[in-house]
Amino acid sequence: MTRKVDVAIIGAGTAGLNAMGQVRRAGKSFVLINGGELGTTCARVGCMPSKAFIQVAEDFHRRHILKREGIMGGNGLSIDHEEMMEHVRDLRDTFVDRVLGSTTDHLDDELIEGYARITGPNTLVVNEEEIEAKAIVIATGSSPILPRAWAELGDAVMTTDSFFELERMPDSVVVLGLGVIGLELGQALARVGVEVIGVDAMERISGLCDEVVNRHAIEIIGKEFPMWLGAEAELAPASEMIQVKVGERQVEVDRVLVCIGRRPNVEGLGLENLGVPLDERGLPEYDRATMRVGDLPVYIAGDVDGDVPILHEAGDEGKIAGYNAARLSSERFVRKPLLAITFCDPNIVTVGATWEELKDRDDIVVGEMPMGPVGRALIMGKNKGIIRVYAEKQSGKLLGGVMIAVKGESLGHLLNWLIQQEMTVFDALEMTYYHPVVEEALQAAFNNLASQIEQQPDYPIGLKHE
Repeated sequence: MTRKVDVAIIGAGTAGLNAMGQVRRAGKSFVLINGGELGTTCARVGCMPSKAFIQVAEDFHRRHILKREGIMGGNGLSIDHEEMMEHVRDLRDTFVDRVLGSTTDHLDDELIEGYARITGPNTLVVNEEEIEAKAIVIATGSSPILPRAWAELGDAVMTTDSFFELERMPDSVVVLGLGVIGLELGQALARVGVEVIGVDAMERISGLCDEVVNRHAIEIIGKEFPMWLGAEAELAPASEMIQVKVGERQVEVDRVLVCIGRRPNVEGLGLENLGVPLDERGLPEYDRATMRVGDLPVYIAGDVDGDVPILHEAGDEGKIAGYNAARLSSERFVRKPLLAITFCDPNIVTVGATWEELKDRDDIVVGEMPMGPVGRALIMGKNKGIIRVYAEKQSGKLLGGVMIAVKGESLGHLLNWLIQQEMTVFDALEMTYYHPVVEEALQAAFNNLASQIEQQPDYPIGLKHE
């Protein structure tokens, strides 16, 4: 017998749960189908356990500055790797339990644990049960890319799916891929005493396309562990270790952490049965303002689409998809300016339009502020890095920015909110900046930017005219 519902949601991650919230709000019937473990990628193997690990590493690393402050004995501190990883997993489990406790634990037969296969725009099968839905939301997430040849090397080759299960730290690690998670974990590993080498085929790290900030980032973080950039890596077994060759260089290490990207979870999903073209990743074309696939009653959301694999973006996409799926509509929603944060130390943050998008325009000016002279950062012993902010030359309208800076996670939010409100640099300078705070670095970047704008106000910059 076929089960009939208004909406079938495939995937119980951040996007799927947000879609479910919108469907329930609309009073529609639904099923939430999930293959694998419940609890979202963020809580289980992503944002949250990585930040717990990073915090431990940062706390331990702080010992190097204590003597300068007159605090003695810092060099005698040690770290218990087994206790550290148990602490990380304890926090991870807390976050997972919170997700489950507020979402799937309260579902009855609406939750189906199993892997779905789409058989048509309105039909699918899971656990041999046929389901007919007026709309389908695809929110199956993504998985770390691990080439088959590397996977055959055994447990010595890790991804983030297995990293947090380590009982003890290896003596040496090569981190392949210095994007967000690779850079974060690479620095944290180095700070807890692991010998680390970072490798990336690109000449840039953390996805940076602003060469000025990229150069600062490589210089700052490269002092903590060496980076081999600009060449592909080759892996091979070497006795009980792994040999890693990168161009003319090679090394043997205990473990390799592969962070070269993620692939959409679409294998076996049956997307070919939707009757629309699929790209090289096996995904259909969709409208990111509606999350709808063509004119089908099918919507896609979250990391599976590979657009902006960030939690708040997945949540927004889930809300859009769920709202429209519940109504079989194509309501269009304005997407938020980009906010991407790498939680290395200092933070690397990209906001709004990137330099790659703006570099060929002749109507753009850039404001800069190095972190060296920033008093609050100097007191903290973290006055390294630079802030760069982009704006329209004539009007001063803020468009984007990028930085490597202490408390960049907070500075990035401030800049993002200003851009979202379509403010100019002069509007931004009318805001309050206390002294001494790290936010003064952003104020200084705005002042530098304001001096380059063609349309200057008659009144003093920083004051609002009645």
